[in-house]
Amino acid sequence: MICLLLLLAALPAGAAGPALVRVKIQTSLGPIIVELDTRRAPITANNFLAYVDEKRFDNITFYRAARNKGDPRRGLVQGGINSLAKRGKFPIAHEPTSKTGLRHVDGTISMARHAPGTARGDFFLVVGAAPFLDARPGGDPGYAAFGRVVSGMPIVHRILAAPTYPGGRSMNTIGQHMINPVKIVSVTRVR
Repeated sequence: MICLLLLLAALPAGAAGPALVRVKIQTSLGPIIVELDTRRAPITANNFLAYVDEKRFDNITFYRAARNKGDPRRGLVQGGINSLAKRGKFPIAHEPTSKTGLRHVDGTISMARHAPGTARGDFFLVVGAAPFLDARPGGDPGYAAFGRVVSGMPIVHRILAAPTYPGGRSMNTIGQHMINPVKIVSVTRVR
């Protein structure tokens, strides 16, 4: 153990891994490439990468299209394990935007959760600026942004425009669950 610690200490800064890691989300509509910020949001980005490396995101879906009521071309699309316990890992600590410096702007990837500290394997992609998802003074912890889409935003727009059921599982998601969820074929690191 001591030898391993000495070896790690001898490595130049950044040698443990790149600060930005690219991942390809291959959907039935085409690929979306996201870049994860493991330096500023290490807990959240590494949790996502663990799901990628363990193939837990393969053969799941984007199942939610939450459109902005004032401008339906803006909103978010949510994908992931859809709260399926057998696909999930343990919840992770919350990394608010007030600590990471990341913001919910067009193309941001962020973790879905019920309350801070409950995020597992559901994530969303933002279409248009969404500052209301950021941490705010007064105790609102917001959501944990951890990267951005670098390629494939037209596909994200198509997912957001997909037809949804008029009802939902809860009052917060009425009209947001997709009639035909978009398949996520595989999620892999881009070398």
